[in-house]
Amino acid sequence: MPLFETTHARFVGWLTLGVVTGMVVYLLAPILTPFLAAAMLAYIFNPLVNRMEKRMPRTMAVCITLALMTAIVLVLLVVLLPLVSKQVKTLITQFPQYVDALKLRLGPFVLEHFGIELDVAFIKDWLTSHTKEVQEFAVSLLPTLKSGSLALIGLLGNLVLTPLVLFYFMRDWDSMVSRVAELIPRQWSGSLKSVLKEVDAVLGEFLRGQLLVMLLMAVFYTVALWAVGLNYALSVGVLSGCFTFVPYLGVITGVVLATLTALLQFGDLTYLIWIWAVFVVGNVLEGSVFVPWLVGERIGLHPVAVIFALLAFAQLFGFTGVLLALPASAALLVWLRHLRAQYLASGMYQGGA
Repeated sequence: MPLFETTHARFVGWLTLGVVTGMVVYLLAPILTPFLAAAMLAYIFNPLVNRMEKRMPRTMAVCITLALMTAIVLVLLVVLLPLVSKQVKTLITQFPQYVDALKLRLGPFVLEHFGIELDVAFIKDWLTSHTKEVQEFAVSLLPTLKSGSLALIGLLGNLVLTPLVLFYFMRDWDSMVSRVAELIPRQWSGSLKSVLKEVDAVLGEFLRGQLLVMLLMAVFYTVALWAVGLNYALSVGVLSGCFTFVPYLGVITGVVLATLTALLQFGDLTYLIWIWAVFVVGNVLEGSVFVPWLVGERIGLHPVAVIFALLAFAQLFGFTGVLLALPASAALLVWLRHLRAQYLASGMYQGGA
């Protein structure tokens, strides 16, 4: 039955169900984190498990997938994360030197052609003060972390529980989805399955497509900047790749950081041509190859909507809200599409009786 023709009682019933569900999620948020994280990962990797299941038992496919995921996480935690953290910290500490280098290289050119003398004292003072604020904030967290033994125990519990729940989710994902589908009332089965299929397409487009684009761009920028000879290629490449889900933000961030680093490292403006060429090629690859190939041309979750949803759900439900943000955003987007289509087809819009 079209939405604009639903009865008042049905509307109240759905509204009550939504409110009750929100309250339950809010109250159970502290213990839902490992289950939601496991469900999200199972959803992302279920297509891979299904492909592997054609050649081996599903349980074995799940075990291999879990082993690969564990190896990736260990590499990130043991190798990449410390390197990136160290390079980012060094970049922040040396940023005032980058500002001095910028004035030294560009100051004479700006003064000669525009008659403006670059004054970087204000920028340096601002950077120094905010760097100290960040460091003081990190130091202030240490007593909390030391005294929060219960929080530490909870974190360790989640780290143990999440892989266990993930194993069962991936092993029984298809059967669980089928059982949930059987509970849908027959008169709603066709339309609701169509809506859920759209939600799956939108959510999968972002999680499996856009995140893979971010990974590929991070690898490309890191390798290309390393080949050019730029120091901190790993940190600049990773940051640029992570920010690519917002159009042009990854390129702008990478160009600014790489330019400042190159000015301080090489002291020659000619090297900037190679740096900028890396990001030009990267932007072309992202827009012409990776996004059409992995994400597709269909409009899905808008970056602004993703940012707002992450912040809003995090404010309401904490880290659990972060895990709920993307599925809820995808469902809301599909619902708004159907709402718009029904409104355009309704008598209210058409002007009929």
